Amino acid sequence: MSDLHKKLTKIKMVITDVDGVLTDGSIYKGSNGMELKRFNVSDGAGVAIARAAHLKTAMISGRYSDATEERAKELNIEDVYNGSLNKIGPYEEIKSKHNLKDENIAFIGDDLIDIPVMELAGVPIAVNNAVDSVKEIAIYITKTNGGDGAFREAVTWILNETNTYEKALIALRKTIDQS
Repeated sequence: MSDLHKKLTKIKMVITDVDGVLTDGSIYKGSNGMELKRFNVSDGAGVAIARAAHLKTAMISGRYSDATEERAKELNIEDVYNGSLNKIGPYEEIKSKHNLKDENIAFIGDDLIDIPVMELAGVPIAVNNAVDSVKEIAIYITKTNGGDGAFREAVTWILNETNTYEKALIALRKTIDQS
């Protein structure tokens, strides 16, 4: 068993940044102050696949946005820290709440404020269009850019590397069939 495989089998939760990972980083502002973000449906499927594989998910966003809150509700993600420039506090709260260690967490990031958490997480992951200093820390860099399904790719990579992807898909199909 390779060191990477051992490391990935310890993962129990995937925590993600939002802007630049679940979105392409664009923010659309209307004249009335309404803010819109584009989320990728593929990442929503990635959350469902993670759940089917018994991986918990959480979001830590440096910037507050109602759109982030709404997307988290749609995906049934309970651990959402929205507007946390210093991500260490939320990260530690999530670890404590779920009785996890750093080695149990994969964190997906793209920019400088993600680095402190990525340095703690057992499996730091960068999206393809992340800044170079984030990519240097990552043990995996997605082929897709943030907002284009990078979260799903990261989850799929973890599950494929641990030989649990097919099992997760079977569990997901059963859940869908029962609904």
